Parts: sequence; C-alpha cells; structure tokens
Amino acid sequence: MKITVNNNGSLRLEGVDSELTLCDATGKPFGLGGRTVVSLCRCGHSENKPFCDGSHKRVGFQSEVAARDLPPPAPKP
Repeated sequence: MKITVNNNGSLRLEGVDSELTLCDATGKPFGLGGRTVVSLCRCGHSENKPFCDGSHKRVGFQSEVAARDLPPPAPKP
C-alpha cells in the first residue's frame, strides 16, 4: 500500500486490498465497495467523512508537507 499526503488536499491510499481494514472508532469496518484507491479528508470540511469530497478546494485548505525522517521514539519508562 502507498499513502500519499497531497499538498493542500487529502490522504490518498492506493493499493487498498483485503489486508487493509478502515474502521470507525468502535472498530466497525467501512465497506469500500471493492475500491483499491480511497482518499481521506484532512481539511475537516468533507460531507462524506472520513472520505474526501473535494471540499478542501472550496474552503482554501492549505497544508504542504515534505517527507522527513522522524526522530527515534522516546524510551519507555
């Protein structure tokens, strides 16, 4: 699977298959209707959350993200 953080837009998940389950907070899975690509909302304005409906364009959502390395996790006490 590949996840792309689109500048000023959604999180695009490609290669969605039976190994990925997208669940709500209660653990209930979303039915993806056989899709292998889905986009998740980052702007918070979608009428179809958690999926993107293009609202980021209408509201002028701005977020450009460049890939970077995260620091190592802090040791657990």
